[in-house]
Amino acid sequence: MNPLRGIALKILSVCIFVAMASLIKAASDHVPPGQAVFFRSAFAIPVIVVWLALRGELSVGLRTTNPMGHLWRGLVGTVAMGLTFAGLGLLPLPEVTAIGYAAPLLVVVFAAMFLGEEVRLFRLSAVGLGLVGVLIVLSPRFSVGAEPDEGQLLGAVVVLGGAVFAALAQVFVRRLVSTESTAAIVFYFSVTATGLSLITLVWGWVLPGPGEAAMLVLAGIAGGVGQILLTSSYRHADASLVAPFEYTSMLLSILVGYLVFSEVPTGTMLVGAGIVVAAGVLIILRERHLGLKRARQRRAMPPSNG
Repeated sequence: MNPLRGIALKILSVCIFVAMASLIKAASDHVPPGQAVFFRSAFAIPVIVVWLALRGELSVGLRTTNPMGHLWRGLVGTVAMGLTFAGLGLLPLPEVTAIGYAAPLLVVVFAAMFLGEEVRLFRLSAVGLGLVGVLIVLSPRFSVGAEPDEGQLLGAVVVLGGAVFAALAQVFVRRLVSTESTAAIVFYFSVTATGLSLITLVWGWVLPGPGEAAMLVLAGIAGGVGQILLTSSYRHADASLVAPFEYTSMLLSILVGYLVFSEVPTGTMLVGAGIVVAAGVLIILRERHLGLKRARQRRAMPPSNG
């Protein structure tokens, strides 16, 4: 375990994922979301395969005992990705990032509903607080009396839908980790998403220009590299330690949105995002406290004689 290395890898993965989203957003005026999903997934596969080969884990990473589990996780995750990419073309980058923070909050709810995990008052209160923050971020798009921007209203709906499906995808991942390696989960998601994205050909793809094609390919490579760095970060430090650094994406999104896309965040968006981040950190800290408590209880138990 090397906590500083784990934190550094986590922050680096966040930077790369923000760069990936920025590349998708830059191409979104011309390239439809389904086609962006294809590039993001297809060009991540070679990166993942090379990484597994270098680690000597290629045979392990491609082995699976639950192909249908990967299919369902891939289906839900692909929908989440497509909706988020659609939202990137309609909303400012920081706003998409802030709404996306609803996903880890919803995981708590869905884990209780579908996995039978026990959720007590503290976490439910934190989830409620976070969802209030999401509503604050969304509120300008649903204001009564103001002339709504239909494109941005649609963007808010699809990004929120993407967060819901992303949370459901995490529930499927929690089921898969009991029998599947992390490498297999990452690899088969990219394969499934690539295949499913081809369905959107019927709604019309476009021939991207050289600049757009380069951005899409780079987005795919960045997605693969970011996933590897994210996975590696959890090898060096506890999840509860590195998880809060996910929220550095808010600062990066604001910076990139302002410098690259001339997007100035509103006060309402910043307040709502701050509340969502605070709720997420509270849940992470609570999980860390409970994990330490369970570890102390296990150490205090007398050894079994059986």
